[in-house]
Amino acid sequence: MKSVVPTVALFGESAQLGERIELGSYTLSADEIVAFARQWDPQFFHMDADRAASEGYFGGLIASGVQTLAVYQRLVVDALVQYWDVIGGAGIRDLQFRRPVRPADTLTGFAVIEDVEYQPDRGRARVVYGGELINQNRELALIMTMSAYLRLRVA
Repeated sequence: MKSVVPTVALFGESAQLGERIELGSYTLSADEIVAFARQWDPQFFHMDADRAASEGYFGGLIASGVQTLAVYQRLVVDALVQYWDVIGGAGIRDLQFRRPVRPADTLTGFAVIEDVEYQPDRGRARVVYGGELINQNRELALIMTMSAYLRLRVA
C-alpha cells in the first residue's frame, strides 16, 4: 500500500482502493484531557488525576474515548478530507478503543481506502476508509471504519 498526500481536490473517482494515508500526529496534554472531560465526559478518571491514580482502573488520568475520536477526526480532516469534494459523512462502524490515551501521548493517524461504491445516478460515491490511531510506542489506541459521500466529477 502506498502513502499519499493529496494536493488537489479529490472526487469520488480519485479514491484508490488500498491507499494508505498517514494523517499526522497530535500530542494530548493533561490540561486538554481535563478541559474536554469537564465539558463533554465528566467522569473522575478523565478529570481528577489523584483520584484516577488511586481509584481508577487504569492507574491514572486518561482521555475520553470521545476525545480520542475527535483527535482522529481533526487529523483526517486536516490531512485528507479537506481535499475531498465531500457531500457529507455517511457513518462510523466498528469503533474500538484499544488502549487508554494518557497525558503526553502522541497519537498518529492513518486511513486506508477500503471500498468505493459509485452512485452515478446521484452524482456521488460512498468512500469507506479504515481509520486508526497509534501512540508513540506504536500501540493501537483506536480503530474504526468511516465512510463519506464524495461528489463525482462526472455524474
